[in-house]
Amino acid sequence: MASELPMSPHLEQIHGEIRDHFRALANGFQRLDKIKDSSRQSKQLEELAEKMRDCKRLVKEFDRELKDGEARNSPQVNKQLNDEKQSMIKELNSYVALRKTYLNTLGNKKVELFDTGAGVSGEPTAEENVQMASTMSNQELVDAGMKRMDETDQAIERSKQVVHQTLEVGTQTASNLKGQTDQMGRVVNDLDTIQFSLKKASQLVKEIGRQVATDKCIMAFLFLIVCGVIAIIIVKIVNPNNKDIRDIPGLAPPAQSRKLLYFRE
Repeated sequence: MASELPMSPHLEQIHGEIRDHFRALANGFQRLDKIKDSSRQSKQLEELAEKMRDCKRLVKEFDRELKDGEARNSPQVNKQLNDEKQSMIKELNSYVALRKTYLNTLGNKKVELFDTGAGVSGEPTAEENVQMASTMSNQELVDAGMKRMDETDQAIERSKQVVHQTLEVGTQTASNLKGQTDQMGRVVNDLDTIQFSLKKASQLVKEIGRQVATDKCIMAFLFLIVCGVIAIIIVKIVNPNNKDIRDIPGLAPPAQSRKLLYFRE
């Protein structure tokens, strides 16, 4: 029994977590058979793939702890622990093959956790993978599983880098757009100020124009009065006997001629 193997507390904790993941995977695939909707099946498969990744990480951690404590254990204990590790890897690969079978049924052609390459002609099917795994030795199965795990990790890291670069570009673009928006806001404010100044200047020009027009009317009226007075004066001087033209107040009457004085005498 695996539970009877001599393990350190930390190694036993990792082993228990791996077994919990295996139970969750078994229950997940049992529920998957009852799901009829393809979209829900795809979602369930993604959740199972996430558990497989966690399980793969725990198997690697189990292997590291096993190597660190190899010197403290007897050869027989180390052999038992290595056999348990290989058994867990083989069980994990069986779940991976089972997931690939469901994906093929759904027509999904994405790159899988332990696939060696998508879209390659002559790619082995899930059944062939299971048969191949059954004919391989434990060490070959461990090496193949570890190699595919490493390839998957590298693909995930590349995806993370692409996402990080995309986020950086998006952040830079958002910063540039914010700066341009602020600049446009300042330009709009300046245009509003200029428009307000033009309105005030227009009103001032209209007011000055009205005042100038009023002053011109007054000056023209005064000019007409002066011209009328001058005209009356000229007429009085030229024709002093004209009784139709009244004397202008403040202006002395014209002197009588000698002929008129002589006639009166």
